[in-house]
Amino acid sequence: MSNAATAEKDLQSPAQDAQAPAKVAVMDLLPGQGPRADSPLAHADLATLAKKGAQQGGVCLQELKLLGHLVLRGSTENKEFVAGAEKALGVALPGPLQSAESGEMSIRWISPDEWLIIVPGPNAFQLERELREAMGSAHCAVVNVSGGQTVLSISGANARDVLQKSTPYDVHDRNFPVGKAVTTVFAKSQAVIRRTGNESWELVIRRSFADYLWLWLQDSSQEFGLVVKD
Repeated sequence: MSNAATAEKDLQSPAQDAQAPAKVAVMDLLPGQGPRADSPLAHADLATLAKKGAQQGGVCLQELKLLGHLVLRGSTENKEFVAGAEKALGVALPGPLQSAESGEMSIRWISPDEWLIIVPGPNAFQLERELREAMGSAHCAVVNVSGGQTVLSISGANARDVLQKSTPYDVHDRNFPVGKAVTTVFAKSQAVIRRTGNESWELVIRRSFADYLWLWLQDSSQEFGLVVKD
């Protein structure tokens, strides 16, 4: 990418001499004014669907497009890693099956040593650098996966009914309170499901399954009345 900004940070490996630090190259993946960035569902023309479709219904679907997705990995037993993450993020890493928010940023627990951080697209590269700088010598990994995922928002009085059609995971209030996040089977694919409110949820899905899952959700929502938001 011709206008990509690059930076390097010295990372000291325990197996290396202090005089020969390892080099890790990082790159801003967000295109500038040259290449056009399209969301995984750009071809679906959601703007037209939103204008022509119903304005009221039991389910509302929307793609939260072109956000920045960072995968952070490290051990919670490493105090330097935990402290560095909190310093860069402004909030402690959430525990198992939990999520956290700070302004426009959301953090989802994925596994015992993995978190998904979602921020506005233009902020991803800066946050990646801040995370690396805050970690010091702590063993960690930060990977920008923005191009491979997207986020779907599903809300409304019947949103949970659609989820119950789509996943074997128990999404009832007794098992899935606001703030919980799980990675599970969704339709014949996979999604990271996060409950954001009493009647609202977010699905992080793979780019390659975006079209299939959008069509699945459209079909599953029809009986309740579907509203599409651009």
